[in-house]
Amino acid sequence: MATTAATVGVLALGSLAGAGTAAADGDDVHHQGGAVATLDGLKTYDSATIFNSNGKSSVSAGLFEMSVKGGGKLQSYCIDIHNPTQRKAKYLETPWGQTSLGKNDDAGKILWILRNSYPQVSDVNALAQKAGASKLTDKTAAAGTQVAIWRFSDKAKVEANDPQAEKLADWLEAQAQNLQEPKTSLTLGPNSVSGKSGDKIGPVTVNTDANSVSIAPGSDATAAGVKVTDKNGQPVTSAANGTELYFDVPAGAEDGQASVTAKASTQVPVGRAFASPTKSQTQILAGSTETSVTAAATANWAKKGAIPSATAEKNCVKGGVDVKVSNAGDSPFEFELAGDKHTVAGGESTTVTVPVGEDEKYDITVSGPNGFSERFEGVLDCETQGTPAPGTSGGGGETPSTSPSPSESADTTGGTTGDTTGGTTGGGDDLAATGGSSATPMIAGVAAALVVAGGAAVFFLRKKKTAGQ
Repeated sequence: MATTAATVGVLALGSLAGAGTAAADGDDVHHQGGAVATLDGLKTYDSATIFNSNGKSSVSAGLFEMSVKGGGKLQSYCIDIHNPTQRKAKYLETPWGQTSLGKNDDAGKILWILRNSYPQVSDVNALAQKAGASKLTDKTAAAGTQVAIWRFSDKAKVEANDPQAEKLADWLEAQAQNLQEPKTSLTLGPNSVSGKSGDKIGPVTVNTDANSVSIAPGSDATAAGVKVTDKNGQPVTSAANGTELYFDVPAGAEDGQASVTAKASTQVPVGRAFASPTKSQTQILAGSTETSVTAAATANWAKKGAIPSATAEKNCVKGGVDVKVSNAGDSPFEFELAGDKHTVAGGESTTVTVPVGEDEKYDITVSGPNGFSERFEGVLDCETQGTPAPGTSGGGGETPSTSPSPSESADTTGGTTGDTTGGTTGGGDDLAATGGSSATPMIAGVAAALVVAGGAAVFFLRKKKTAGQ
């Protein structure tokens, strides 16, 4: 008893440590703009079966929920079945091209499924009639939808365990058509510009599906006397899709930097991808309440010499991160990146692709003279066949104990096992069958208690044995 309890205790405490690390990572990651959310867990789900060369295994399939920073709720499906999720992981709205969808010719079919199934079609009886199913519930509708998505996102051989959910999955797969990637909720591009003091530096273009966006210069801009204007020099406080912004820097201003923030309240478009700066499976948006979205951009200026700026984005085709360094000055800018030195002439830009392995965390810094430094962090997750993060299991269909994701269980080949008795329909903290949950601290507590109880049992048994002798 003591040995078993000690083992359970170590596993439970290890799970807590992994979850804590995942939740803490990625707070200062550069973001191109849009919604920033925290994964709440798998809320509306049923079960499915995955078939592969090693046999078959059961998996929870359904709808996740996320809480948006600044207010709002999101619903999403998994598009990364073999990668784990991390409890309370941070997620960033991300273009398709920076996820596995960028290389997937069927990505548009997933969008069609999202627009034509649960929860966008909330009347499950009408949905059942279209699919030729006798009856669907929220749980089986979510499971059928997720199964159909996996067939396109992961090319997985997967079936819903409920016969009516399977009919829905088959119907969605057969009907799906390729659609175009939806617009971003809000980005500013490029998010870093540079120029000479006395000039209007830009443009920075607003890209959004929101009706109206508020524009506010940062305190650093106000302190330096920098105004955010249109190309004619008129101050801008609100914008729409396509609006161009400029940083109007006073002549003679001391060399410096200023920022601008764009904010909007909107429903994030269905079909937007959400990727985590930690190793947590990629999601695709299925529904959104009115949500707070933000984007920011900065401008660097100087009177003369090199005037650099740097941006970065994942390049799934090349398997790395593209770092673009621009120089709006009149002198060459020498910088160091990934251990190598580079030079970009005045008025030009250069892009360096830093190789990063699949599922690897990257931490890239561009450094140059006069204290110039730009840092970019994240995880390159471009494939649907993942490898486990340190201290977890994953890939090949297993998920770590910190995972609230759809996770395989009752593996017929002797893999991960767990309960697959069904899901909830929102509200609670219930998570997937074999993932972590709100009960994780209680499990750790029970394990600790078992350690104590085991020790006590050994003590009393020994004492009893001594008394008998």
